[in-house]
Amino acid sequence: MTDPAAVRPPVPPFTEESARAKVQAAEDAWNSRDPERVALAYTENSFWRNRDRFLNGRDEIREFLAEKWERELDYRLRKELWAYTGNRISVRFEYEWHDAAGQWWRSHGNEQWEFAGNGLMRRREASINDIAITPEDRRLTW
Repeated sequence: MTDPAAVRPPVPPFTEESARAKVQAAEDAWNSRDPERVALAYTENSFWRNRDRFLNGRDEIREFLAEKWERELDYRLRKELWAYTGNRISVRFEYEWHDAAGQWWRSHGNEQWEFAGNGLMRRREASINDIAITPEDRRLTW
């Protein structure tokens, strides 16, 4: 049986069109809140920096995402292509979620992505800041 993550088009080198497609695919996957689906977009030995956490490999990514979406309830994300070149893409993003106490948050950030030749992400560097918002301030309500 073929590994479903063996090739993940589009693959580098990226054009504007393929970079936008990669960003949209990532947004769609993350909005599924399915740790398994999201983890398959990364190489087996992918490296992440997410805020102050450093993760190595798909298993740690999967565990991190499961914990994240247990804490960050009703998560909604929007990503925007910032720049691309060769096998790298930069995005800006924002997402909204609420905690168990009902406080809504908007998280803003930037990510730098580096891809292997098969289109799987091998490195993700994310810087993220959170601000408390009221339910009326929400923008991501689809």
